Amino acid sequence: MNKTYKRSLLLLTLVFLMALTRNSHSLTSFSLPDATMALFFIGGFYLKDLRWFASLFLLSTLIDAITSYINPSMNLWHNVSYLGMIFAYATMWFGGALTIINKSSFYFLINSTISTIIAFMISTQTYNLLSGALPLLSFKESFQIGWEYLPQSFIYNMSYLLIFLALNKLIKTFIILQKADTI
Repeated sequence: MNKTYKRSLLLLTLVFLMALTRNSHSLTSFSLPDATMALFFIGGFYLKDLRWFASLFLLSTLIDAITSYINPSMNLWHNVSYLGMIFAYATMWFGGALTIINKSSFYFLINSTISTIIAFMISTQTYNLLSGALPLLSFKESFQIGWEYLPQSFIYNMSYLLIFLALNKLIKTFIILQKADTI
């Protein structure tokens, strides 16, 4: 398999997982919490190149458009605040891309934590201040409203990223053991 094929397959896997979790921001009896932020981090971790970021962003926008059409209450992209998602997703992407430089789990945890908090602040503040859903908010009021949702969002995103980290370590260990058996 060539590198482009592998990366295309990874991109399609990320898009599939995104579509699978994009129906809700929280855990319900019918859906998993939104994994989009974590998937952008994983995309940056493996794909790095900005062309792949643009592809994933365009496909995520398509998913949001379809989700909003099916479930109008989601109202994901009908206003200027959606532009803030470019910066939130880019924060996660670059966080993932920087993480590969140092492969320690500790660095992964620090970097994913910082990226998740910054991306959350960007997405929440752009929505609160630019969507028109919460008119006439000061920045302080917007920050206080957003702060209420940080723990839930943080737990969901970090749970996905910790699962990714564990699977990544497990697969690498399995590959190393498999190579050792062939020697």
